[in-house]
Amino acid sequence: MDDFVCSKLTEWGLEDWIDRFKEQRIDKESLYLLKDKEDVEKLFSKVGPKLKFKKRLQRLQNEQKHAEDDAQVRPSTSGTAKRKLDLQGESSKGQSPTSKRQRESTSGPSSDEHLNMQHVKKIMGRVNDRLQTQQPTNLNKFLKTKIEELKEDKRELVGVFGKTGAGKSSLINAVLGEKNLLPSGSLRACTSVMIKVEANMDNSEYVAEIEFITKEEWITEVWDMSQFVWNADHKRAAGAAAAEDKNEYSVIEEKLSALYGEEWKQKIQVHENLMNPRYFREIPEFLNLKMKTLSADTAKELSEQFAKYTRTNSKQGGNKEERWYWPLVKSVTVKVPNNDLLQHVTLVDLPGNGDRNKSRDEMWKEIVGDCSAVWIVTEINRAASETEAWEILDGVTSLIGNGGQCQNIHFICTKSDCIEEADDNSTDTVHAGIKKRNTDAKEEVNSEFRKQNHIRTHFSEDTFEVFTVSSKEFLQRKYLEKEDTEIPKLQEFLKNLNDSHSETVNYVSGAHGILSLIQGARCRDGTNTNTEVCAELENNMKHRLQEVEKVIEETYKAFKECLDEGVKKSRSSCEKELKFFLNPSGGGSAFHGTLTCVVRNGGIHKPKKGALIDLNMKLSSHLTGSIDKEFRNTFPQQTKGQCGPFNGVINSFSLGTEGLIEKYKDVELQLIFLKTEEDKMKTTLNQMIRDKKKLIYRSVTETIKTNMQTSYEKAATFSGQGILDNMRFTLQKHVHDSKDTMFKQAGETMLKKLKDLKKEILDTLKKTMMESIELSLKTDDHSIPDVSAELVEVKKYYNELCSSQDEEH
Repeated sequence: MDDFVCSKLTEWGLEDWIDRFKEQRIDKESLYLLKDKEDVEKLFSKVGPKLKFKKRLQRLQNEQKHAEDDAQVRPSTSGTAKRKLDLQGESSKGQSPTSKRQRESTSGPSSDEHLNMQHVKKIMGRVNDRLQTQQPTNLNKFLKTKIEELKEDKRELVGVFGKTGAGKSSLINAVLGEKNLLPSGSLRACTSVMIKVEANMDNSEYVAEIEFITKEEWITEVWDMSQFVWNADHKRAAGAAAAEDKNEYSVIEEKLSALYGEEWKQKIQVHENLMNPRYFREIPEFLNLKMKTLSADTAKELSEQFAKYTRTNSKQGGNKEERWYWPLVKSVTVKVPNNDLLQHVTLVDLPGNGDRNKSRDEMWKEIVGDCSAVWIVTEINRAASETEAWEILDGVTSLIGNGGQCQNIHFICTKSDCIEEADDNSTDTVHAGIKKRNTDAKEEVNSEFRKQNHIRTHFSEDTFEVFTVSSKEFLQRKYLEKEDTEIPKLQEFLKNLNDSHSETVNYVSGAHGILSLIQGARCRDGTNTNTEVCAELENNMKHRLQEVEKVIEETYKAFKECLDEGVKKSRSSCEKELKFFLNPSGGGSAFHGTLTCVVRNGGIHKPKKGALIDLNMKLSSHLTGSIDKEFRNTFPQQTKGQCGPFNGVINSFSLGTEGLIEKYKDVELQLIFLKTEEDKMKTTLNQMIRDKKKLIYRSVTETIKTNMQTSYEKAATFSGQGILDNMRFTLQKHVHDSKDTMFKQAGETMLKKLKDLKKEILDTLKKTMMESIELSLKTDDHSIPDVSAELVEVKKYYNELCSSQDEEH
């Protein structure tokens, strides 16, 4: 029996039968030949595992057959052309064509590098096992913690935005090479459900994990909807229904009809009736606060299963008993097997403006802020002038820019193969037409981006790129040889984002440092060298900490000057701008519906169509605008050519360990460990600063929102005649009375958070490095194991990785 069979049985959850396969000497070749029913019967004594094995084996043998057929059909295919041909459709038994292509591709980390990484992981696993049997000393505990920290897996998020019908689902399907993964066609996407697509690292099944909102949240939501319906019905009876009321009513009608059919209209007045358990028989997980898991052998089968949790049937009629559960869904995580593009990347199909449900909205904001790249999807026809696409981008700019960590904005124009028919529809004519329109679209979109002043305060032109794609054309490959669609470029972007080379370097470097410390601690000779080295290290650290503190203090002063100016502008203009907001041109009496939604939702309203309305952001705009430029310079998005946060003072922090290694050879191994700890600590600090800066930036608007909350609550209590004037007066009076303190408080809150960040940075630097110095150079522990052989092996891999890095640069 070979490793291939062992790994397959483990992957299939049949590891208990490994010994039986060993007895029968089943290797890789005989596994592919295993078809006789009697032979399978000999291997299994239980029905369950036998059925599971036969199902997995059939799929494996089919994949092998397809691979052999492809080799016979295309024996002379070149590398580039072969990659293109492998991208058609979805294989018959669950294997993604993209996965096949990615395994054949030479880009990204090499197979040798991957094997070396796995070998180093096994070495560190064995070392950790040996440490577990030793006496739990301070050094022993420290080493086990450091080995455990090596296992951290970083994932990159790519947020995908676009209005319904823009082709988001088809785009994701085409990029991943999974033709039928996300449903489309007669099913219309729901604006509230976010779908995360990531890799299934556990087995070869397609899996969907459905997270619901809580039962209590739905009860509250149903009550709110019942109150609105009751009021709307009375207004309509009195002939006073406003356009905004009608829009809101249609949203509620769509949501309740999906889950309850037509029954809700008779039962909405006693909204408790809508919580009858019979409505949730198919989803007991919702009532029990659990996640629902679906699985299938193919993408198409899974898509059919989870469609009712993310989509609604756009066709009238149909099965009246069929229920669509998307109103109850918080998010859906779709896990795809055998897809290297998703190994360290998660694609997130996002609603454009968050959601009215509080927990869904909080999750939306968190994920949007964590996106390292954003795809704005719109049809190529009038892409530059497509209002909704630019409104979506403008609406999330603060969250993904200074309030987030986005490094790339991709404006993706879909359906690029749809051109008008000409007299001559030859391949060359069609190709020429597609190429010209793609070029024109790119120029127009780039030109429009340069006009978007708000977006450009957060992002420079080198972070913005336009792609023209046709998902249909990519899968059919009618003109693919002439590269009429740029989906391969998006795949290349995901490969680079997903590239695990840096993860390999970090892991092997960390392992090399830990093993160096272990072996160095065993070889201490009791000389005074350690005392001298510690003195130099501590002196170096003192000076470096002073440099870090000085730079952050200078940043604090610069922010304070900007915010002081922002406070002045806010005080002088807030009432005028609020009056303009409360009296929109053409709003008239119909505006009262919009304003009602605004005050009921803490100053924020997400209309079914159109841009997000955020009064808090409008009131804080002068404050955030005053520091936008300084903020971007202080906390760059880590794009090429930038030196990191606080003018690079974190990245340049060093205790001078490399120079000390030349001077103190007898503690070289301990100093190697300190150098790796130093690098790791800087990476950790940069991640911490990235997360904290989001909270710092958002604190201004959050402070304004908190201050305005009492006026929102008071305004929401008005009803009857004069409601609009009463709401306006309440908001205006509150802003007038609090403008001298509200904006100042918002600025002070941001400055306090910046000061807290300074303290956390300095404390982390000092504590982390002092602990490492203490345990590596001042602690005796001869009980730790000898790892000299392991150190030699890992050092060899480490040197190879360093050499490959030098060649790349």
